[in-house]
Amino acid sequence: MQFFPAALQDLADHFARLPGIGGKTAQRLAFYVLSLPMEEAEDFASSILKAKNQVHTCPRCQNLTDRELCPICDDDTRDQGVICVVAEPRDVIAMERSREYRGVYHVLHGVISPLNHVTQDNIRIKELLHRVASGEVREVIMATNPDTEGEATAMYICRLLRPMEVKVTRLAYGIPVGSQLEYADEVTLSRALEGRQEM
Repeated sequence: MQFFPAALQDLADHFARLPGIGGKTAQRLAFYVLSLPMEEAEDFASSILKAKNQVHTCPRCQNLTDRELCPICDDDTRDQGVICVVAEPRDVIAMERSREYRGVYHVLHGVISPLNHVTQDNIRIKELLHRVASGEVREVIMATNPDTEGEATAMYICRLLRPMEVKVTRLAYGIPVGSQLEYADEVTLSRALEGRQEM
């Protein structure tokens, strides 16, 4: 038995395909959209289509942009000789919030994950190698997540970059500011010791 009109069920099914959205949340979102005045619903639909039509990847760093080059690549004050490699566009936002990094980025759009059928050919590694091969890059900072897939991706890229005589570094990981040692796991403590700095 069908409880909802087919169009409403179809809308809920589309919301349920979004990451992190379960069936009940998808239904709530569908009901909310249905309750919007027609003008707001049209604006919502229009913004989805506008984003799909206008947003593309920057040909240099693969970050998302609606211009020829993204604002970071187009900024003359950024150090083009240092590339920070991240997995997703949202990671660029996280790095930029620190206001410490003044280099440029390269977005892989994923990490190597055999369990999810993602290989090195499915992410933007070739574009990174092409940038480094130009000879203008001094350092590549690997900033993928410190999980199994992120580590495997960082190690794979590091091996590819080694013959290019470019400095490859990895973000230091350790104990978050404001936390206590007793709550840190062994891997975090080990990383904190490896990444220690002179005071």
